[in-house]
Amino acid sequence: MSTHATNPDHPQSRRPVSPSSSVTLFVQCLVDTFYPQVAESVVTIFRRLGMAVNCPAEQTCCGQPAFNAGYRRQARTAARHFIELFEKAGDIVCPSGSCVHMVRHGYAELLVDDPAWLARSRRIAARTFELSEYLVDVLGITDLGACCPVTLTYHDSCHLLHGLGVNRQPRELIGNVHGARLVEMKEASRCCGFGGTFAVRYPEISAAMLADKIDCITASGAEAVVGCDMSCLMNIEGMISRRGLDIGVVHIAQLLTAGCREDIIGA
Repeated sequence: MSTHATNPDHPQSRRPVSPSSSVTLFVQCLVDTFYPQVAESVVTIFRRLGMAVNCPAEQTCCGQPAFNAGYRRQARTAARHFIELFEKAGDIVCPSGSCVHMVRHGYAELLVDDPAWLARSRRIAARTFELSEYLVDVLGITDLGACCPVTLTYHDSCHLLHGLGVNRQPRELIGNVHGARLVEMKEASRCCGFGGTFAVRYPEISAAMLADKIDCITASGAEAVVGCDMSCLMNIEGMISRRGLDIGVVHIAQLLTAGCREDIIGA
C-alpha cells in the first residue's frame, strides 16, 4: 500500500497512520438519507487503515441549502449547531466537497459579524476535509488496494474543484485502483446542472446542462462515472436511467472499497 506524501509542504501531510488514529465522520444529508452505503464505504476505508471512526448521531445539515436559498438566520442556526457538535473532534472528514466548502467558506461569511463564533468556525474549518483530499494530502495515501477492472471517467464537482481546489487527489486514487482505466471525458469540469436549489429554481437550464454532461460521459466510452459528491452523481444517475444507458454511477468511496467489477457496474 502506497503511503507517500504528495504534498510535503502541507503542514499535515507527514502525519503517519497508526492504529490509535481516528477521524470524525461528517455525513452529507443526501448520503445519510438516500445513499448510506457511501458512508459505510468511508467507514470501511478508515477501518482498513487501522483508524477509529466517530460519527456523532446528533449531527444535522450543515446549513448549506438554507444559505444558498438566502435564509441566513436558519443557516446560522445550523452552523452554530455544527460547530458546537464538532468542536471537540479531531480531523473531520466528509464524502462531499460541497459540504466541506460550506464549513470552510460559508461559515466565515455567515458569522463575519460575530467575532467569537467566527473564530470558532475557523478552528473547525482548519480540521475539516473532503475524503479524497484527506487521504492524499493529509495521510499521504494513494493506493487503498481496491481492485476493479473497469473503464472509468471522472466528474469534477463544482465546489470541490473551484472552491477547494481538489482535482488531482481523486484522480491519483482512481489511478491506483488495480485493473481500472481512467479516461477523461470532454469538459470534465463542466457543471452537471444540479447546484442544489438551482435545479429547482431553473429546471429547464439545469436539464440542458445535465444533458450536455451526459453526452460527454457517453462519448468518453467509460463503463462508469465516478465522483466525490453524491448530489452531482444523483443528478447524473437520474438522466442516465431515463435515457436507458448502461453506465454505472459510483462515489469514489465505493470505488476505493471495491474488490471486483460487480461492485461497480450496476451498483
